[in-house]
Amino acid sequence: MWQIILKRENEISLSRQLFYAMKDMILEGQIRSGEALPSSRGLAKDMSISRSTVNEAYDMLETEGYIVTHQGAPTRVKEGLYLEKHQKHHEEALFPVITLADKPYKVDFKTGQPDVSLFPRYVWNQMMYKSFEQLSDKDLGYFGTAGYESLRVEISHWLFRKRGLSAKPQDIFITSGTTQALSILVTMLSKAGLPFAVEDPCHRGLLEVIENSGNSILGISVDQEGMKTALLEAHDFSAVYVTPSHQFPLGSILTAERRIELIRLARQKKFYIIEDDYDSEFRYVGASVTPLYSMDKEQVLYTGSFSKTLYPALRIGFVILPPKLHSEWMYLRKHLDVQNPIVEQAALAEFLNQRKLDKYIQQISRMYEKKRKALTTSIYECFGEQCSILGDETGLHLVLKIPGAHFDEFFIEKCQNAGIRVFPIEHYCISKGNHMDQLMLGYGHLKVEEIQKSVSRLYNLIMDTE
Repeated sequence: MWQIILKRENEISLSRQLFYAMKDMILEGQIRSGEALPSSRGLAKDMSISRSTVNEAYDMLETEGYIVTHQGAPTRVKEGLYLEKHQKHHEEALFPVITLADKPYKVDFKTGQPDVSLFPRYVWNQMMYKSFEQLSDKDLGYFGTAGYESLRVEISHWLFRKRGLSAKPQDIFITSGTTQALSILVTMLSKAGLPFAVEDPCHRGLLEVIENSGNSILGISVDQEGMKTALLEAHDFSAVYVTPSHQFPLGSILTAERRIELIRLARQKKFYIIEDDYDSEFRYVGASVTPLYSMDKEQVLYTGSFSKTLYPALRIGFVILPPKLHSEWMYLRKHLDVQNPIVEQAALAEFLNQRKLDKYIQQISRMYEKKRKALTTSIYECFGEQCSILGDETGLHLVLKIPGAHFDEFFIEKCQNAGIRVFPIEHYCISKGNHMDQLMLGYGHLKVEEIQKSVSRLYNLIMDTE
């Protein structure tokens, strides 16, 4: 009857299969409103199933309001349940297919990807287990929007050890990575009609966060000394975003003069500075750069994460805020996603407490230094004196500049066709045309033995393009 086919080998019970089939037929109008259904005994006989299976399906239909039963009367379909289906082409237009897997590349200079091959998985797994065992029942509830208290304390100690940064635990708030921190800060700091001032060029992700919040953007150009802070004087804005320790993507360090000028302007014009310290843990030449936050803890809002130092999927970051912003941050975070998962926070607190992160950073820094040397050596061997390298003293990427080159959309298409992923600096520019001769090369994830071959392939493609 009704051409319903039940699959006995299916993990879904026969009664629920029957329920789903009849529900769909009711919604599609194949079983009309008011129509009497066959008795459970009769339907069971027709479909060669037990009567109890039919009764269970009828009970589910009645519970969800698809049928009505009355003593001594046939069971009938409830009135007004026909639901017209969406047209298929409408569904495809509204919900396009998204491919999650990366396209395979022969040469991949993507940025922001650390090498997780040396990550101590066994140690981390042990700490996850131990941390979960030690958590109280209260910890497993809605324990706190600010973050796990022990982790906030350990981050405070870690920042002091590694960056010379003094921050109180109560000023540190745990986030699901830097992107979430920036998203909340943009909402907090937005002033009607005023743009957010950002470095130009700048990370595309930040620009999208600002634009998606309905705010406008003011690009401030960057040179070898960082953001040209003098250009801020003539404008009013909601806040200023900077990467002073390793400008993304050009790699320059904001000079002391410009840091002072930026803070003076922030105090004078009463705006906040968002400092994104995204990869300065990896410093290969000279001492680590002191964060801007150390110069003014009231005007500078410091953001960091463990995506590069541990692994991106961990999704734990933090922001340091002055007391006057605590309550608003807590309100916005609570109504966004309440809190980070507790077990990972507890494990990270223990990882920091035992100095495991300090040792791991030392280990992977030596590995990244080898990759950096292999990359810079290969670049000079292939390109010779015609090129220059920028921003390679810190982080997991560098900038290759070839005077006279023109890295446009045609070049990118040619790279993709050749199986090479590389990003021109122009991709990150707000004002176009000033960095056409520069490419950003990420190397954190590359294998040392593959770097020379990868650079050679890029060189051959560039020469062929010219």
